Amino acid sequence: LQLHHSGLYHCTGRVASLWSMSNRVTLTVHSECSALGGVPVSTAPGGQVALGDRLVLSCTVAVGTGPLSFCWHREGSGAPLGISPRLELNHIAENDSGQYRCRVSDGDSVAESDPMNVTVL
Repeated sequence: LQLHHSGLYHCTGRVASLWSMSNRVTLTVHSECSALGGVPVSTAPGGQVALGDRLVLSCTVAVGTGPLSFCWHREGSGAPLGISPRLELNHIAENDSGQYRCRVSDGDSVAESDPMNVTVL
């Protein structure tokens, strides 16, 4: 399952010549790397970084309830890059260029930062 699979589901079937439909069920998919709906999430700094240098990105949540979990992703990369409010990448390589996002979760809802473009020079 992926987050976009959340929604209303039902079954339709036929017994003899009678069609029948089940009650609708709401499915909500949560991610262990999920954030807070409607809550601003910001990241900094992005931009350009020199080959071999260190990149540090920060994720800030304006408000939240309870303990928050963080997750960093780079577009096109499947595995999470980090699970703390700060993402530190040492010895940047050319393939580290791309769009980075931070997701924050309070366990019930999810928010995601705008994409941050990082270019390795």
